[in-house]
Amino acid sequence: MRSDVGPRLSAPEFYTRLARAYDAIARHGPYVATLRRALAAALDPDSGATVVEFGCGTGANRPYIASRLGPRGAYVGVDFAPGVLRVARERDRDPDTNGDGVGDADAGAVGCDYVRGDAARPPLCRDAVDACCGAFVVGMLSDPAAAVREWADLAGPGGRLALLDLARAARPGAGAQDPACDLFGRAGSPPGTAKSLERSPATVQDERVTAAHRALREACADVEYRTLLGGFARVSAGTVSGPDAQE
Repeated sequence: MRSDVGPRLSAPEFYTRLARAYDAIARHGPYVATLRRALAAALDPDSGATVVEFGCGTGANRPYIASRLGPRGAYVGVDFAPGVLRVARERDRDPDTNGDGVGDADAGAVGCDYVRGDAARPPLCRDAVDACCGAFVVGMLSDPAAAVREWADLAGPGGRLALLDLARAARPGAGAQDPACDLFGRAGSPPGTAKSLERSPATVQDERVTAAHRALREACADVEYRTLLGGFARVSAGTVSGPDAQE
């Protein structure tokens, strides 16, 4: 059967169709708990803060972030795919289905909302956000650096910003990871992505991740950067700079 027969799915349709399969991987895949804890720790939001996560998917990061916010805090997840938001809302209504083991009793006390929107054009008010983060999302954005600058502007001076991403390790001896990275990039991309890019999705993802993390460093002070999984995962976080930013 020809693979190009039939209408091509849009990106939101693609992720909506795979929402439940993605949710299973996002919550129970190898090392995901380690990576999500690392993102929440790097973001380090104040108790009572309002945190926005862009590209939230099915809300797999919510328990890790919410457990740090206290009962006066709030979590807002933004994603462009209605199907993944539907799964996220179902889990929020029934915390027992999370299976994350992240202190769901504490996380459940945090205000939570999910909004359909574009990570590159945040559908939120700038005076209502204290911190922004994104996990595995900047590699899908055509201009990730511009998006990160938007997130920094949304959080405002003194606000927190954090990124978690996968990319090929830029160090000697890491070449064995390249096939796995390429496979991950292709598996996580809508059909036709590789052909439209005319380059390996993994290569494009590497470039976008690098640009996004560079933009975070430029927008923030006291930036912390670490790698995990042998350099395959990258975490950057910092406090947004500005005249009123905290030292």
